[in-house]
Amino acid sequence: MKISIRTLLITLMLLCGITSQAQILETGGVDPLDMDSVERDFSNQPYFGLYKDNYFIFGPSVGPRATKQNTNIKFQISIAQRLTSSTLPWGTYLYLFYTQKCFWNVLQESMPMTDLNFNPGIGLTKPLFVKNRYIGKLTFIIEHESNGRDSIQSRSWNRAALAANVMVTKNLMVHAKAWVPIVDSSNNSDIVDYCGFCQFGFQVLSDNKRFTGGVTIVPRKHFSCNTTVDLAYRFLKKDNQYLFLQFYNGYGEGLLEYNKFHSQIRVGLLIRPKLFSDF
Repeated sequence: MKISIRTLLITLMLLCGITSQAQILETGGVDPLDMDSVERDFSNQPYFGLYKDNYFIFGPSVGPRATKQNTNIKFQISIAQRLTSSTLPWGTYLYLFYTQKCFWNVLQESMPMTDLNFNPGIGLTKPLFVKNRYIGKLTFIIEHESNGRDSIQSRSWNRAALAANVMVTKNLMVHAKAWVPIVDSSNNSDIVDYCGFCQFGFQVLSDNKRFTGGVTIVPRKHFSCNTTVDLAYRFLKKDNQYLFLQFYNGYGEGLLEYNKFHSQIRVGLLIRPKLFSDF
């Protein structure tokens, strides 16, 4: 089941059109977070914390008949370590980032972990404000991703990327990331054809902040895309633990078989950062 990138782009444009930029600038469409208090929070927050979504989910392939081989666990651990105790020039903060993603075939004999992806990085993060209101952040990051294998199963590449998360309203966050790839493995020299040069998407949040949903799109060659759709429900109002459903459609979900198309749906537990996740 391949999804048209044109359809997804039109959907995203319509959703983003719900609130204009003028609403942000003139009426303060986001929650009124004072610039000084947010900068103080960035400086005083724990040095160590969450970066992207952390989750543990299980489910089958969509389309082909579900088997022991294509039904698996996917889990992700993602953390960030702030390296500076105060702001750097241009109001930035220096961070170390690390994300690890694993695909675990628990239904097969010996329960092998078939693909394990390592993604360390270092970057500068700048909080974004409009009229003293915190609306998101901008991050420049240099990152490496590999699967730690050797020989013909080795996969790796590097990226210099610029990412942004912006709260359009208190119920809508849009995000985008573009990168310059440096491919250093002959075993995945065509990885950009399948994993692209950029990604973009949105997250929506209910008024009571218990329900969230989002879409992330990675354009690739031949005007097609990789798509991730997620839905989450928070158990308790003050906790950051969610019941989580994720649907993936496309290539490049894992590095080992980055050039093989598949669709997968999984459900499980999600732990999310305080304000919003990076992607």
